[in-house]
Amino acid sequence: MAVPAIRISSVTKQYGRLQALGGVSLEIAQGEFFGLLGPNGAGKTTLISALAGLVRADGGTLEVMGHDVVSDYRNARRSLGVVPQELVFDPFFTVRELLRIQSGYFGMRHNDDWIDEILASLDLTTKASSNMRSLSGGMKRRVLVAQALVHRPPVIVLDEPTAGVDVELRQGLWQFVRKLNTDGHTIVLTTHYLEEAETLCGRIAMLKGGKVVALDTTQNLLNRFATHSLRVRVTNRAVALELGGRAVEGNWVEFAFEAFADVEQLLARLREGHADVTEMALGEPDLERVFIEVMHRD
Repeated sequence: MAVPAIRISSVTKQYGRLQALGGVSLEIAQGEFFGLLGPNGAGKTTLISALAGLVRADGGTLEVMGHDVVSDYRNARRSLGVVPQELVFDPFFTVRELLRIQSGYFGMRHNDDWIDEILASLDLTTKASSNMRSLSGGMKRRVLVAQALVHRPPVIVLDEPTAGVDVELRQGLWQFVRKLNTDGHTIVLTTHYLEEAETLCGRIAMLKGGKVVALDTTQNLLNRFATHSLRVRVTNRAVALELGGRAVEGNWVEFAFEAFADVEQLLARLREGHADVTEMALGEPDLERVFIEVMHRD
């Protein structure tokens, strides 16, 4: 049986009185495209930092490709590529120089063929000789992705990789990341763009207050938590709100429902209350709705 790409067991981390991680346990299989979601302060970045050896967990164990991040740090770090959330870069080097230096950190020499392939895949070839200071924010983020890949790690963690990236760059990045996953790389993604996670991730863990509060396949989460929605534009919004609707823009009110039979009853109750429906739209369950419901549960 193959070792998990990532194994996290009962990991805790405390900063003074703040519990950043409260006993997180999960396993990510090799070849998965895995989503790690949660609001700001949920513990996502702390967990990634612990995986990368940037912070030391107070308790529990973390492994990358079977290598303990403390007792076998060198091999664990060699197996992991991390794209950080912050735009951290050395302003004194060109893109190619930066990638050669990054290769050297992992003992890799004469790596230009792979560097050229990464540059081409990320549409950075024309920027290879450009100084990092001259690049746009989106291009700098692409270079961070290239840095994470330059030592050919089997496991890649993307921490908010498309923050501040325009739509065209985002599409190109995801096309490349999908190819990496197809080629066998394990991808772990944190993002606030929940439609990205829904489209890309086969399995998702949701963190809240440093603990895992949901862990399942994306489809199972949608089936378990999400409800359909009915949006109606009505002539009397007060009546619709009394019936349990949620106010949205204009005179629109949104209702959640489980079965389509509920829609007929809801429309009948609106008619009885003299709240005539002038427009109507049905919405399918989505990950954003799941996320909101999970985060608001005790």
